[in-house]
Amino acid sequence: MTAQPAPRLTRLLEALLGVGTALDLHDVLRQVVDGAAELTGADRAVLVVADPGEGDPAEIRTPGPEPVPRTAPVLRVPIHVGDEEFGELRLAGRPGAAPFTVEDEQLLRVLATQAGVSIGNARLYETARQRERWIEGAAAVTTALLTEEGADDALTTVAERARLLAGASAGVILHPTAEGGMEIVTASSPDDPDGMVGATITPGSPVLEQLLGGEPVFIDDSATDPRMTTHVRHRFGPSMMLPLRAGGRLIGTLALPRRRGGLPYTDLERLLATQFASQAALALVLADARRGRERLAVYEDRDRIARDLHDLVVQRLFATGMMLESTRRRPGADDVRDILGRAVDELRSTVGEVRTAILTLQQPPAGPPTGLRGRVLRETATAAARLGVAPSTQFRGAVDTRVPDPVADRLLTALRDALADASARPGVSRVEVTVETPAPSPRGRDGVRLRVVDDGERDGHDGRDGDDGGGARGTTVTWWAPL
Repeated sequence: MTAQPAPRLTRLLEALLGVGTALDLHDVLRQVVDGAAELTGADRAVLVVADPGEGDPAEIRTPGPEPVPRTAPVLRVPIHVGDEEFGELRLAGRPGAAPFTVEDEQLLRVLATQAGVSIGNARLYETARQRERWIEGAAAVTTALLTEEGADDALTTVAERARLLAGASAGVILHPTAEGGMEIVTASSPDDPDGMVGATITPGSPVLEQLLGGEPVFIDDSATDPRMTTHVRHRFGPSMMLPLRAGGRLIGTLALPRRRGGLPYTDLERLLATQFASQAALALVLADARRGRERLAVYEDRDRIARDLHDLVVQRLFATGMMLESTRRRPGADDVRDILGRAVDELRSTVGEVRTAILTLQQPPAGPPTGLRGRVLRETATAAARLGVAPSTQFRGAVDTRVPDPVADRLLTALRDALADASARPGVSRVEVTVETPAPSPRGRDGVRLRVVDDGERDGHDGRDGDDGGGARGTTVTWWAPL
């Protein structure tokens, strides 16, 4: 016996079930088209979308090798989502060129009604998923900024996550410039971002007025919008420019441009991206505050160590030196006078080095050095890698307050040259740097003196041939300038 076709009511229920259980919009539309063709026996079914938005196809059709003849019967049924006309179902071709019946149209209208409900649900589901993704993205950025050890790439973290969430061609962070414009300081892009960092929006642009006022800017086409003035704008189409603002302070701007010809941003995407920018700005402020607290803790620790060194170590060394000095002057100390003298000299040298260490601890660990002491310490620390040994540095007198900046600059040049020469000599295992003021000249004029001593081999000597190094090793460079 030949199997009888399923009753049309059964096929309608199966079609309604398929349409009603799908969550993805494309799946819903495919179920509608396939169900319509199955219900009516049409050769071809097409769902034409009235106003395709982002994520909405222009049309969905059943596959077919041959086009339907122009004279074939056609049945059209609209699909409404709420009060909106979403599109139209168009069916063509029947076996034997039979016309569509009233029953066919009634079945399709029932299917179209369920399709409208399912399309609305699929849109709500996608909206909920989009919100969830943006919320999770904002939470991930906040967590990353507040827990990572280093935060130099904080802006890159924000730009990269926002780019992925928005489906943008690039994620860009701009900072206000001193001239009143804005400059791209960070760019994240899967394509070549060459030339993006450093691009500026010139002062006076209407875009800047909105951004500096804390208002987002939405652009349909960056390449043709007269408000855009950066030299990279021709690469992009739709764009969002969102102020990073927290506590009434503008931190910067997050820009999310798409490629030219890309789909425009929907109202929902604009809203979610704006909320993300607000959350990211707050996270940046909190992360910066956390780093500030960490830096303060480091400064306090360094100050404590410096105080301990000064109050305990230096005073004990100084007291020991005074005791040895007193012992050297006692009657009968001739046999050990030289030993005591060398011990006193070593203690004085150690006190000077500890005081230098205290000064180093009091310098901020980041940022440019302050005062002549700090600048000298920075030079010696930089030279240590070339020398293979950290120079010993001592200061005598109020070098920070008595040496004017022009003289300090010349002293640093002389120090830099002396350290470079020392690094070129073989066998250097010790370098001593001393800066002293007031250091009078032979004529009695006050000045500042720089002395750099190393124990390397002198030019023309190799430290061998039975020579113990006296006269063949060690170089002293002395520089003096009046104050």
